[in-house]
Amino acid sequence: MHNRSLRVGVLGGGQLGRMLGLAGIPLGVRFTFFDPTPDAPAAAVGDHIVADYEDTSALDTFCDSVDVVTYEFENVPVVAAEYVAARRPVWPPPRTLHVAQDRVHEKECFRALSIPTAPFAPVDTLDDLRRAVETLGAPGILKTRRLGYEGKGQARIASLDAVETAWNAIGGVPLVYEGFVSFTRELSVLAVRARDGTTAFYPLVENHHSEGILRLSIAPADGVDATMRACAEAYATRVLESLGYVGVLAIELFDTPNGLVANEMAPRVHNSGHWSIEGAETSQFENHVRAVCGLPLGATRPWGHAAMLNIIGKIPDAHDVLAMSHTHLHLYDKREAPRRKLGHVTVCADDAALVHDRVTALRRVLARDA
Repeated sequence: MHNRSLRVGVLGGGQLGRMLGLAGIPLGVRFTFFDPTPDAPAAAVGDHIVADYEDTSALDTFCDSVDVVTYEFENVPVVAAEYVAARRPVWPPPRTLHVAQDRVHEKECFRALSIPTAPFAPVDTLDDLRRAVETLGAPGILKTRRLGYEGKGQARIASLDAVETAWNAIGGVPLVYEGFVSFTRELSVLAVRARDGTTAFYPLVENHHSEGILRLSIAPADGVDATMRACAEAYATRVLESLGYVGVLAIELFDTPNGLVANEMAPRVHNSGHWSIEGAETSQFENHVRAVCGLPLGATRPWGHAAMLNIIGKIPDAHDVLAMSHTHLHLYDKREAPRRKLGHVTVCADDAALVHDRVTALRRVLARDA
């Protein structure tokens, strides 16, 4: 980076890519995004190659224009990532996608690393599902093994009588049945690993979902002692090291009476880490850029307390949001649509109670503008 700007290629051009660009540009890093969507949000902060991920000619052009490659969502076709990796360094390594794109592979990875998960069973037929529910019990959740997110591709099964209804709703593709886990709250741990193996961790975050969509993240999560934090960081470290990982990794966790249980991982910057843009010394986005570029990691220390609220479905009046103190608005330049993440708002304060009060006030504003 001493003689010229390093150029990072990003597979995907959504809001996460956009925020990677916003974080990397001040470091002298430039970006090229590869995304089939002509109006991809990240196009505002870098060059944009519009092509299908299977277009090897376009991928060759992409590789010729960049020094190192990353991805901003986990459903990039593995074959595309592997094609690029034969030409340029790709971080995290493409085999991470193979694990993260399939819920069974993901849970098998966790189990192999002695990371507890919900009980689960692969399901390919209706009879498989009946056996899984009989063995693991109900309630539970039937999920597609691939591509499901934010509540999509899921069906809850309250009893054996509901098996056929759930199968009719999402059957016909590879599935996994997950037994019920009793938990008090959902947490996430965000970790970052550099090329030289150095790691850093953000404080655990408490997440609140509705209709399968993340609505609110609170950082740092309340009531996290040294033992819980060490456990979460140990889980993340095992995954990072086993995959030869470089970049930011998020693992979603259930806080249960018997300790932390892994739900799923995201091999990328994560929605529950957006608070770090204003709330931490180095944001998750800057640290991901630092990691994949071979730069030293930045400190992950929070400045105080923060919360992040997602803007879902409808964009609020910016004036109303920005009129509130210690409030930071991020819009993604996406068209309004039901259940669509259009932006987020971060609120910061010196203590958790003040953050709570500001979140309550902000929710009133967002509800009024909805």
